[in-house]
Amino acid sequence: MQKIDIIAMFAEEGYQVSPDAVEVISAHDSPIQLVGHILATIDESVFVVEAKHIDFDSFSLNTDQENLHSDINLNLSLNPNSSSISSSPNFETVSSASEMLTHAESLPSSIPSFPFSSTSRSLNDCKSKSKFNSNCRYAESPVDIISDITDQSTCVGEYMEFVQYFRNRYSKLSEMIRGRVSARPIESLVKNRRKGGGMRQERGEGGYNEISIIGMVSDIKTTTNGHKILELEDPTGSFSVLVRMADKDLFEEASCLVLDEVVGVTGALTNDGNLMIVKKIIMPDLPAMPHRKSTTSGKAVFISDVHIGSSTFLKDAWHRFIDFLNGDVDNEDMRKISGEVRYLVVAGDLVDGVGIFPGQDKELEIYDVYDQYKKAVEYFDQIPSHIKIIIGPGNHDAVRQAEPQPRFPDHIRSHFNYNGNGDNGRNGNITFVGNPAMVNLDGVKVLMYHGRSIDDLVAAIPGVSYQDPTTAMVEMMKRRHLSPIYGSRVSIAPEKQDHFVINQIPDILHCGHVHTVGIKNYKNVLLINSGTWQAQTDFQKRVNLMPTPALIPVVDLSNMKTTMLSFSDDDN
Repeated sequence: MQKIDIIAMFAEEGYQVSPDAVEVISAHDSPIQLVGHILATIDESVFVVEAKHIDFDSFSLNTDQENLHSDINLNLSLNPNSSSISSSPNFETVSSASEMLTHAESLPSSIPSFPFSSTSRSLNDCKSKSKFNSNCRYAESPVDIISDITDQSTCVGEYMEFVQYFRNRYSKLSEMIRGRVSARPIESLVKNRRKGGGMRQERGEGGYNEISIIGMVSDIKTTTNGHKILELEDPTGSFSVLVRMADKDLFEEASCLVLDEVVGVTGALTNDGNLMIVKKIIMPDLPAMPHRKSTTSGKAVFISDVHIGSSTFLKDAWHRFIDFLNGDVDNEDMRKISGEVRYLVVAGDLVDGVGIFPGQDKELEIYDVYDQYKKAVEYFDQIPSHIKIIIGPGNHDAVRQAEPQPRFPDHIRSHFNYNGNGDNGRNGNITFVGNPAMVNLDGVKVLMYHGRSIDDLVAAIPGVSYQDPTTAMVEMMKRRHLSPIYGSRVSIAPEKQDHFVINQIPDILHCGHVHTVGIKNYKNVLLINSGTWQAQTDFQKRVNLMPTPALIPVVDLSNMKTTMLSFSDDDN
């Protein structure tokens, strides 16, 4: 067993492991069983597994294999000549989405590619979808669009449109918070302050009674003593609130707040009524959600950032992916998985585009954006027609850069085998949506967002990183907003409605953009960032970002269990 596999197995359970412990485990006769025993018995307070945590006296080689499988996610190898399972990893099965937090620096090495009938095939060698002998049991796979900006954009950039946009954001998010706290308008605090002497407050046990307000964060300052002062604004006025350093948990929470998000605060006013001392911060956040019971079945594949037309587009890996979708694999188990695929969800950057950044022409293989889309049409025509494909745009695609973005224009869509939703009598297997968009896949609600706001969240919130994109996605869910920061890297169009507010709670949030894979369960919502089909670019080398290409999440729609499949070459 390779050392990188040991590291990945601990990482999937939320632990780091020291080099000494890895050496001890890899030298053991039964490393997989030993890792399972360590994870089953280790104290939950341990963060880094050391050699001292390995208790050989209590470890028994006769541990029941079935119990071991319930304790740890195993890397599985499917022998094409047998249905047996060995310990050599060919692809990784995740027993539940909540157990997996992908670590980009280790995951690709721990999930090598599975056996194909050929190692590299040209597009013309891919089997025709009409010849695919699918074992798919589904008569149809419906796609219903729940929300989408397409054909609803009305903004022209006037002043009042910005006012209306932020009022709509405040209205939607404050309503979510108002169900958890009894808040008063800020205007009432300002009026009482103007009358002199601040607000009268009854003293109770432990000091003044507490009051609550809900506001949009318009400013964040740090005092000379290190305290945080937040300026909160609602439609009636603005008010300053202070978070003290001494309240460590609360101060840490306040340090993660960003401009333009909506929060509630509870606290007590100072004697002069000019400031509130915060005792509690209330986020819109997701409510406690019961585990979802699905009535559907089959699998959905999630990809993004294909970047067709780039010189770093991974053609061989993509051809192997197309072979898999067509069932053109030697392995019976893999063929079974491919036959259960009903949906392919693409979260933006289908092509690399032209003129997206300075010097891009030096990194292109196809220099015309329309030729890039023509090549994309060729690729997607190779996908079996029973698989329903949902495609949204990203910042490299030929739509407006300001978000929310509408779906691809008709002169691009018309080349694809797309479902026109009644337009022109078209009934293809591709549905185009805007960015963001929510779709219903036979009872499973999927919120698609390309994820450009992750750039802003990484820059603004401590602990959020590109290497683990689910950290940013968790922050989106806490704020019930996909792009809370206005006026930073993401250009946001001031529509009448804030289309980034997460009104309906999805079953799956699917993002891309950052080229690293991440899987996490947050309050029974499955968060997926699906990586890329592009090798490391010159820009990524300069900023030391290592992508995780051709690593694909496949979700079982009946139980949200996720399987990771790698289609990359050893060199990638």
